[in-house]
Amino acid sequence: MQDPAQPNPNPSTAAPLAPPALRASVFARVALLVYVLLIVYASWYPFSGWRSSGLSPFAFIDVPFPHYWTGFDVITNVLGYLPLGVLFVFALYPVLRGLAAILLTMVAALLLSGAMEAVQTYLPSRVSSNLDLLTNTVGASLGALFAPALTRFFMEESRLLQLRQRWFTHEASRGLLVLSLWPLAQLYPQAYLFGHGQFLPLLSEWLGTALSIPLDLGAVLRGRADLSVEQYWLSEAIISACGVSGALLTLSCVLRRRAPRIMLLGLLIAAALAMKSLMSALLYGPDNAFAWLTPGAEGGLLLGLVLLTGLVFAPRVAQRRVAILMLSICLLAVNATPANPYFIATMQGWTQGKFLNFNGAAQFLSLLWPFLALWFLLHRTHREPGT
Repeated sequence: MQDPAQPNPNPSTAAPLAPPALRASVFARVALLVYVLLIVYASWYPFSGWRSSGLSPFAFIDVPFPHYWTGFDVITNVLGYLPLGVLFVFALYPVLRGLAAILLTMVAALLLSGAMEAVQTYLPSRVSSNLDLLTNTVGASLGALFAPALTRFFMEESRLLQLRQRWFTHEASRGLLVLSLWPLAQLYPQAYLFGHGQFLPLLSEWLGTALSIPLDLGAVLRGRADLSVEQYWLSEAIISACGVSGALLTLSCVLRRRAPRIMLLGLLIAAALAMKSLMSALLYGPDNAFAWLTPGAEGGLLLGLVLLTGLVFAPRVAQRRVAILMLSICLLAVNATPANPYFIATMQGWTQGKFLNFNGAAQFLSLLWPFLALWFLLHRTHREPGT
């Protein structure tokens, strides 16, 4: 009889190895939450003029389909909810899989879209539509049907997952989601390059409406001083430098030593600037794709990259703390600095048209991104022990 303390001399008779345990994806669940928030913001944007028309919020369900609709509207609704279906199935994995996950996703998408359409009854700028409810649900259902085929590539052992484990730290999932939203946040027009989180104008408008008085919290913060042209340039340089260095240091502090650090940092900033140029080309024409590259933005980019050069290989603790500092300075500066008068005049001629939902979601990302980044950097579960 073989001694149980001794190894089995015959490997062929050894018990087979257990398959690796299936794990839930924090990335997928946080991404689902963020995407739902984007849908809510886009559906109820611009959050003004609330009033009751005397109709039931669910009256739109049993009326005939609208006579006037376009293929653009249908495709937009389907594509807008398709990622929701994929993310919902991914978020349920591995608790629910297969048909159960697909059916639950369809029901959840139907309820979410129904709630969005019902609340739109009280918004004069929006029209509740049973066609929108149908196309939104179809989009989420298609995403749910595609998701099981993508599970092996994204959720189980795959080349992508191996790169994730090789290049990024264990706690990087939430940070990767936050960083993936940074290029998308550039799609909403901003007065200053990387000037995200400018919430004081909106807060001033809401409070002014509630109190029935004109209110400018930004003027209170900066002491009502008017800025010269040089001061506008300096402000944009500070905002751009702090914004770019804060974002890139956030990425750097979740990278392992073996990761191709320079390549990944370059890809992130290239994606952000490409999105910025795409937005400028769509809004102002292809000839103005680089209109955002003002003297202040150029100086800020150069200053931010110089700062990054000295910290890119610093300890993660230092990178995390400097990233928090840079993002905080950027957030304070962008809310204390008045919008450039030229930018204000340009935006007055901007018609959102069919892109109302898209621009609402883009604005939400622009407002939310620095707070998401600071949440990631400050949360105790995202820090190394003792940092």
